[in-house]
Amino acid sequence: MPRVTRGPDWLRRASRPPSLPVAEGRLRLAWLAGLGGPPGAAAAMNFSEVFKLSSLLCKFSPDGKYLASCIQYRLVVRDASTLQILQLYTCLDQIQHLEWSADSLFILCALYKRGLVQVWSLEQPEWHCKIDEGSAGLVASCWSPDGRHILNTTEFHLRITVWSLCTKSVSYIKYPKACQQGITFTRDGRYLALAERRDCRDYVSIFVCSDWQLLRHFDTDTQDLAGIEWAPNGCVLAVWDSCLEYKVLLYSLDGRLLSAFCAYEWSLGIKSVAWSPSSQFLAIGSYDGKVRILNHVTWKMITEFGHPATVNNPKIVVYKEAEKSPPLGHLAFPPPRAVAGPLTSSESKYEIASMPVSLQTLKPAADRANPRIGVGALAFSPDNYFLATRNDSVPNAVWIWDIRKLRPLAVLEQLCAVRAFQWGPQQPRLAICTGGSKVYLWSPAGCVSVQVPGEGDFQVLSLCWHPSGDSLALLSKDHFCLCFLEMEEGMRTAFGQRGDCT
Repeated sequence: MPRVTRGPDWLRRASRPPSLPVAEGRLRLAWLAGLGGPPGAAAAMNFSEVFKLSSLLCKFSPDGKYLASCIQYRLVVRDASTLQILQLYTCLDQIQHLEWSADSLFILCALYKRGLVQVWSLEQPEWHCKIDEGSAGLVASCWSPDGRHILNTTEFHLRITVWSLCTKSVSYIKYPKACQQGITFTRDGRYLALAERRDCRDYVSIFVCSDWQLLRHFDTDTQDLAGIEWAPNGCVLAVWDSCLEYKVLLYSLDGRLLSAFCAYEWSLGIKSVAWSPSSQFLAIGSYDGKVRILNHVTWKMITEFGHPATVNNPKIVVYKEAEKSPPLGHLAFPPPRAVAGPLTSSESKYEIASMPVSLQTLKPAADRANPRIGVGALAFSPDNYFLATRNDSVPNAVWIWDIRKLRPLAVLEQLCAVRAFQWGPQQPRLAICTGGSKVYLWSPAGCVSVQVPGEGDFQVLSLCWHPSGDSLALLSKDHFCLCFLEMEEGMRTAFGQRGDCT
C-alpha cells in the first residue's frame, strides 16, 4: 500500500535578502559557473559566478522570489535577485521532476525510479513529506492548484492517487489515459478535466478540486484521444484526436458538445494546439504546415496561416541571422561545422533580407516514425496581439503573426534549427534558442542576437522567463545562466510596449 510521512503543519516565513542595485540602459548577462566561492559575490558585476545543473531542472517560483535547480539528488533554492543560496535539500535519489506549488511555499521533487515523491517547505526547512507509491510505481506527479494536494500517476496509468498534505487523506481516480496531455486544470483552480479510456472508448471526467467529487462524465467522439486543454477562462474544454484523424471537439463545463472541427481527411492531422490568453482564439497546428484559427463565437475557422518555403510578401520583414566578420588582425580559418550542429562561439547579427527569400527546408524521412513536418510549436503573446509558430520542415525559421490584422508580420531565420521559443510573461517579447551559445530576442521594435559570455561553449538547450519578465534563465545540459534585461523607461517603451505594436 502507498505510504506517506509528513512533518508539522505550522510553517513560518523565511526572510529574503536585499535585491541587487539596478544597472540601467543595458542588457546584462549574469554568467554563473562553478560552485566555489560565496554565492552572489560578483552579482553586481556584468558576469558573476556559475551553477551546475542536471536534466534541465531549473524553475522560478510563481511569485518570482526564488529559483530552484537540481544537481542529481540535491535541490538548491536561491534568491532570484541576488542568486544567494537560501536552502539546500537532499533527496533520497536523483531528482527527475521539479515543480513549485502555486503559492511558492512548497517544492515537489519526483524520483520516478524509486516511485517516490519528496516535498520540501521553503518557510520551515525541517518540515518534510515523503510519498511512496510502493509497487504501483510512478510515472508522473504534479500539484493541484491549491498547492496542498499532489496527484501521482502510477505505472501503466492504472490510476491517479490524490494525496492531501493537510488531512493525510487519499483519493483514487481510475482509468486515466496515457496520452500527450490527459490532465488539465482550469486557471481558477476549481475544476480538473481528465482523459479516460474505458471499454476501448475515450471519456472525459470533470472533478471539483475542493473535494475531488465527480461533476461530469461523458464520452468523446474520438478514435484515439491525444490531448485536452481548458480555455483560460475555464468555460470551454478543447479535446483533439490523434494525428491519424483530424478532429477537434469543444465541450462546455456541463459536458455539452459546442462544436466539432475537421479541416481535411485521409492525411496526418493535428500536431499542436494553443489557446489565446483571452480565450477568443484557438490555434491548431497541423501536419500540412498550416495553422488554423478558430473564433470563440461560432467556433468556426476565421483564417489559416501557411508557412511557405519562399517568402514573397513585401509586408513581411525577414530577419536573417548572419555571422559577424572578425576584425582585421583576427582573421582565421573557420572551423568545420556540421550541418545540423550548433554554432561555434562566433558572434552573429540580424540582417533584413530583400524579397524574395528562400528559407532552408528539411526533407523528412519517409521511412521513419514521427516525421519532421507540420507545425510543431505555437504560442500566443501575453497581450493576445501576436502568435509565434515553427514549421518542423523549415526548422530554422520562427514566424510571427499579427492576430489583430490576421496577417504575417515577421520571419526570423536562424543559422541553426530552433530548439525552443517562449514569450515573456508581461510584454510581447519572444526569446529563442537554437542549441548554440546565443539567445535571440524579438519585440515589435526589432530583434537582437546576444552572445552568452564565458569560457567554453555554452549550448542553450532551453529557456524560461522570470514571472516579471525582467530576467531569463538559459539552460544547457549541465549548467545554467541568468540573463537580466535592465532598461531605462525610454528603452523599455521602445522594446515592447503596446504602443509600438503596429
